[in-house]
Amino acid sequence: MADDKSKTDGRDRSRVSGSEPYEVEYFAQKHGLSAQQARELIAEVGNDREKLDAAAGKVNGQRGSA
Repeated sequence: MADDKSKTDGRDRSRVSGSEPYEVEYFAQKHGLSAQQARELIAEVGNDREKLDAAAGKVNGQRGSA
């Protein structure tokens, strides 16, 4: 039986799937990272989008000050 598309919510938007290449690429481009850096952040921080955004900001800050 097919999923009922009328019963949707935003739970999936709060996560970044490290197993989906398009999500990794989008996250990497959004934060100016390589795909490998994005995968490493996902492995280190988890898949919570807010935490990943904060961690990516720190990576960019360190990269800019070096």
